[in-house]
Amino acid sequence: MPPSDSERADADVEPADTSPAVASRRAVEIVTYVVLLALAILLGYDNWRSGAGWAKDGPQSGYLPFYLCVILGGASLFGLAVSFVKRGEAPRTFVTRDQLRRVLQVFVPTLLFCFFTQWLGIYVASFLLIAGFMRFVGRIAVWKSLLTAFVFAVLMFVTFEVAFDVIMPKGPLERLFGY
Repeated sequence: MPPSDSERADADVEPADTSPAVASRRAVEIVTYVVLLALAILLGYDNWRSGAGWAKDGPQSGYLPFYLCVILGGASLFGLAVSFVKRGEAPRTFVTRDQLRRVLQVFVPTLLFCFFTQWLGIYVASFLLIAGFMRFVGRIAVWKSLLTAFVFAVLMFVTFEVAFDVIMPKGPLERLFGY
């Protein structure tokens, strides 16, 4: 007897322990600290330029954000220092190839959904996202994926467009029906 949809999905829940490491925890921490430090410097400069001092009537508009950037920069420098002090420790894996693949299985379609919403409208893009996730990630049967995605898109349309009269991004299909 072939495995059911849920049994096939359960088989992929945990990645194999033999999957090679893509990035170490230390490397990811260092990159994160450097990005946060760059952000703190950029935003701190902008807030200092707009006024990070004290005026006659109180703090200037950049006062609080500037000092928050100073704290963020200091914390980033501290984290970098700790990372370099602990350089001799055994490297710990941050993400394996199998784990990264599973993250990208969710991230890439979600990012595409954001882009396609602009051209296809939210209902068609939602239909494609849900059907795609169910079929390719969940390995659900095609007819179940399409039916569920269709019912969800219709319920979303009725809820937002009809019941609450909320303006949502429209695509060519909705314009065909006069919405």
